[in-house]
Amino acid sequence: MTFDDESPTLATRGSVIFLVVLFVLIGADVIEDTHKGIEWGHLLLELSIEAVILVGIAALWKRMLAMRSQAVHLEQDLARAQDEAKHWRAEAHTYLQGLGQAIDHQFERWNLTAAEREIGLFLLKGLSHKEIANIRKTNEQTVRQQSLSLYRKSGLNGRNDLSAFFLEDLLLPSALAESSDRGA
Repeated sequence: MTFDDESPTLATRGSVIFLVVLFVLIGADVIEDTHKGIEWGHLLLELSIEAVILVGIAALWKRMLAMRSQAVHLEQDLARAQDEAKHWRAEAHTYLQGLGQAIDHQFERWNLTAAEREIGLFLLKGLSHKEIANIRKTNEQTVRQQSLSLYRKSGLNGRNDLSAFFLEDLLLPSALAESSDRGA
């Protein structure tokens, strides 16, 4: 967790500490006032303030516990999602490797340069031209030109067509894919 992630918790803790200190100070004043024989109206006012402070401390404490519980659940959800992703990658490794080889082979058929191939892979991963330029340490215009060259050589009309070319049949629901295989 970063400091920004914990700042609400830190603010809540700070508020609890402040209210506890305030409670102790007013409590000490109440004890001193009772020894001095201060009138009951004044003591009742200070005890009412003490009660409000206790309610505030309880509410903030409850909020801190809820935030801690939420953080634990988020960490568990993240760990579960990471495990699922790891499991999916392990199951799909052979298929992904085959898909990678098929994409490479198609790029060869289109006679793409090494730079155009790299751009193509980044486009398939969903990166923007700006993100690709940052990764490749080049300017965005160069990436745009290489993308256009890739589209021209492949006969495709853009990023959507590129993605569809490789992924369209992979993303069909299995029942639909089986029926189209039978019909072919």
